[in-house]
Amino acid sequence: MALRVALLTAALAAGAAATAPAAADCKAHPALSPAACCVQLVSPPAWTASFSTTAGGGASFNVAVNRSWSPLGADRFYQMVACGYLDSRAEANNNAGFFRVVPNFVVQFGIAGVPAVSAAWNALVIKDDPVLVSNTAGTFSFATAGPDTRTTQLFVNLVDNSGLDAQGFSPFGKTDAAGLAAIGHIYAGYGQNPDQDSIYQQGDAYLKAQFPKLDYITACVNTTA
Repeated sequence: MALRVALLTAALAAGAAATAPAAADCKAHPALSPAACCVQLVSPPAWTASFSTTAGGGASFNVAVNRSWSPLGADRFYQMVACGYLDSRAEANNNAGFFRVVPNFVVQFGIAGVPAVSAAWNALVIKDDPVLVSNTAGTFSFATAGPDTRTTQLFVNLVDNSGLDAQGFSPFGKTDAAGLAAIGHIYAGYGQNPDQDSIYQQGDAYLKAQFPKLDYITACVNTTA
């Protein structure tokens, strides 16, 4: 089963241009200006990202990031967390949804709730990392649209998906058994039905209108001192 990022239409960038700030405001709106505010950040060798979600009445989980596993992937995830890409710390109504949930396979997320935020990051692709760690249960990797196309979409392996290793998916972090149990509360009833292009173009407004039971990230923060 493919783990590919949908190709975006030109309308995405055009629609976002009107809402993006004229100049970078790295204090108030870092997620809207990642080229100026975020992509220079480098992940520490090891740190923990703590997720809070709407699943199961507020399920939470931690991801232990190890930069040595996937340096570019860890850097990009660090940039996303530091700049508030996945939640509403900097941009209102920007909570990213878990838009693809395939039981016994993966949960995929990483499209911002605000289209202008997604558009600002879409061209900031990173090269592939070598696969040094297998896609076992609980590991987190970036989805792609082909070689050297990683941007912001992520997935967590719900089971041992080591067959993905040969396809170039390079894990950068892992949650524990308790984290996997929490992730198991994420609503799975919509499967793969949410349309990625529609999420990019309309954001959470599309998801909430068409998929009212979908779960979201409410906070994603670096909890390592």
